[in-house]
Amino acid sequence: MCCFFTSLLLLGPRVAGIIWWALQPERWDLAFSTWLWPMFGVVFAPWTTMSYVLVAPAGVRGFDWLWIALGVLADVAFWTSGAWGNRGRLPGSASAE
Repeated sequence: MCCFFTSLLLLGPRVAGIIWWALQPERWDLAFSTWLWPMFGVVFAPWTTMSYVLVAPAGVRGFDWLWIALGVLADVAFWTSGAWGNRGRLPGSASAE
């Protein structure tokens, strides 16, 4: 787990997900029935995918949905932060003037 956290901090959630998948493929096989969903998950929604893999082998119930929701929020924040940060570059926008 030490390598997982280090790669997560230094290289980002996608690399951490790939390393976790390589180190514990059994856990990922329990969470997903095919390799296609985790591949798309690591590329497009890495925080949600890792949250799901963390809680899915024991069954998702109760408090586990909170972890998945936090993963979704982290992914949404990642995808929307670029638009918010670059809003001043658009000509004619209120913050560019």
